Amino acid sequence: MYLFFVDGREIGEKTARITGPDVNHIKNVLRMKPGDKLRISDGERLCYNCRIEAFEEDGVFLSLLSRDEDGTELPAKVVLFQGLPKGDKMELVIQKNVELGVSRIVPVATRRSVVRLDEKKAEAKVRRWNAISESAAKQSKRTVVPEVSRVLPFKEAVDLAADFDCRLFPYEHAEGMEETRRLLSQVKPGMQVAVFIGPEGGFEEDEAAYARERGFTPITLGRRILRTETAGMALLSALMFQLEK
Repeated sequence: MYLFFVDGREIGEKTARITGPDVNHIKNVLRMKPGDKLRISDGERLCYNCRIEAFEEDGVFLSLLSRDEDGTELPAKVVLFQGLPKGDKMELVIQKNVELGVSRIVPVATRRSVVRLDEKKAEAKVRRWNAISESAAKQSKRTVVPEVSRVLPFKEAVDLAADFDCRLFPYEHAEGMEETRRLLSQVKPGMQVAVFIGPEGGFEEDEAAYARERGFTPITLGRRILRTETAGMALLSALMFQLEK
């Protein structure tokens, strides 16, 4: 069934209402009719199976059939700190990591980040990135739309994760898959996990040293050098298999 995100204030005990751009999409693109079924989420982990009852110009009226108690979210909160990549690669990073279950994405300006955004461009980019996150969340039947935050400087981003239960950064100078396996096996439901991915060219040595000082553990993702847009997906995939039963 199709999934749509609804303001929690529009969800009652037995009925709900969809407003905004999704109304046109449901009526004129999907050509759904009264009696058709769909799913809605309040964006806070609650998901409902619904039936369309009626259309108005500015709304789709639904009856609630059941609540999905299981949901589709990972049992741990994984935050991706992504060094700003070149071009439009950030859009791919957001789309695929949202599909894999990331709970939040923090774009990070590092020394080797080629992209430099002024305040106006950064605001426009963040709006675009959040729209991509919402689209990916709908496609993958997420019950939460992961936030893409404003771009943070490297040290501010590292400090943001100071209280996380597990802090990992793939690093080209790290060795030993056995240590990577050991660390991933310790990630359990309910934990907060920070994954820090460098841009093209990776981290500079003083950045890696600062991350270590703040509790990040360097790990390897294997013998091959992965592109920045691939590394986060590889680690999120491993965490997904570790966490989901």
